[in-house]
Amino acid sequence: QADLVESGGGLVQAGGSLRLSCVASGRTFSNYEMGWFRQPPGKEREFVAAVSWTGDKTSYADSVKGRFTISRKNANAENTVFLQMNSLKPEDTATYYCVSDYRVVRMATYQIHYWGQGTQVTVSG
Repeated sequence: QADLVESGGGLVQAGGSLRLSCVASGRTFSNYEMGWFRQPPGKEREFVAAVSWTGDKTSYADSVKGRFTISRKNANAENTVFLQMNSLKPEDTATYYCVSDYRVVRMATYQIHYWGQGTQVTVSG
């Protein structure tokens, strides 16, 4: 059984920063991309960022480019993905979900097999 567990969400003022973490364990995620989606209140889930297995390739939604940075750390029993979020805006308020699959970039939500439970990020204006 695969588990993706997020942490690091919270309440922050506009212009502030947060760092999300997600630990994936319970199965091998070798050669799997990892990434983040988010769901703002009353809206559809949307892609935020993804990183390749080796960590050398990243992809971002236009709305977060230049403000968010994704990275990952791979270990024998678990893989961890991070999302450093700077210059946060009220429109970044959402539930953030960690995801993993062989391919995450340009995949629809129904095509991605592994999801975390989500962590809430609230940016006050």
